[in-house]
Amino acid sequence: MRLTGDAALKLFETEDLLELSKAADNIRKNKFGDQTTFIIDRNINYTNVCKNECKFCAFWRRKNQSGAYLLTHEEILQKVRETVDAGGTQVMIQGGLHPDLPLSYYEDMLRLIKKNFDITIHSFTATEIQYFANCAGLSILETLKRLQAAGLDSLPGGGAEILVDYIRKKISPHKIMTDDWLNVMKLAHSIGMKSTATMVIGFGETLSQRLEHMQKIRNLQDETGGFRAFITWTYQPSKILGGDKVSAHDYMRTLAMTRIFMDNVEHIQGSWVTQGERIGQLTQTFGADDLGSIMLEENVVRAAGTAFEMSKQKMIDLIRSAGKIPAQRNTKYEVLKIF
Repeated sequence: MRLTGDAALKLFETEDLLELSKAADNIRKNKFGDQTTFIIDRNINYTNVCKNECKFCAFWRRKNQSGAYLLTHEEILQKVRETVDAGGTQVMIQGGLHPDLPLSYYEDMLRLIKKNFDITIHSFTATEIQYFANCAGLSILETLKRLQAAGLDSLPGGGAEILVDYIRKKISPHKIMTDDWLNVMKLAHSIGMKSTATMVIGFGETLSQRLEHMQKIRNLQDETGGFRAFITWTYQPSKILGGDKVSAHDYMRTLAMTRIFMDNVEHIQGSWVTQGERIGQLTQTFGADDLGSIMLEENVVRAAGTAFEMSKQKMIDLIRSAGKIPAQRNTKYEVLKIF
């Protein structure tokens, strides 16, 4: 029976952490046995120039500010080349909302990558997609179709943060609101472009608001079936917004709840990037069947002062030492190799 409403909130607020863990782990085990997957990819941030200037983000710069940059297409191709050489099967290209880049910059980038490499392009957040469309004077659907024709394969779930406008207006008032994010995803799914969904916790939101976020993703998934995975990250305190890091206890409780509540999203990803490898390892007993990427490059979380390193062998050992079977996957969650 599907968990809804007050019953879901009561479970989230009052259930013992270990009982939540058991429930989430049983669901994971029934779906995936003892296998935990990971992917080799690279997160390429093509620019840190961004007009949104979100309070929680330590990565962005103004156009003429010291440290601001914009990668050339050749620099991006070099990063993709290094990814392929390292056995990577996916690139996640994301950046700030640069005021001067036409849609053709992104289309040319995609075409160049596809021309030179056999690699999946899992790139651009909903925030970027809507911005590209507005700048080009096109509908979001037409923008997605053009990017898809140029080589875009799927969308990452970034930019969701908490899908509650009260919170969004506090932490990123210039960023797209809840309905905008959901609309971009719905339109992407309508043309066969799959995506992931994310939630960032630690902005002072309530458990009820986290559950509201999950409900909105679950509702859209009922409608489109386009989300491949759900990923929970934790806010890394910035100088502008301040605040404290979410405790491991809070993160694990929320992670377990996502597995229990998100009954129509196949994959739940644990985060070693924001939690570190030991907590990342524990996520496998709190409902996570995937540990994401070994990340050959990551800049946004690092800019906030959190940096954990991962290698393929370390990931394999991390999974094995938790009593699980490591498996390398691709973007579609198809297993490429079992270790």
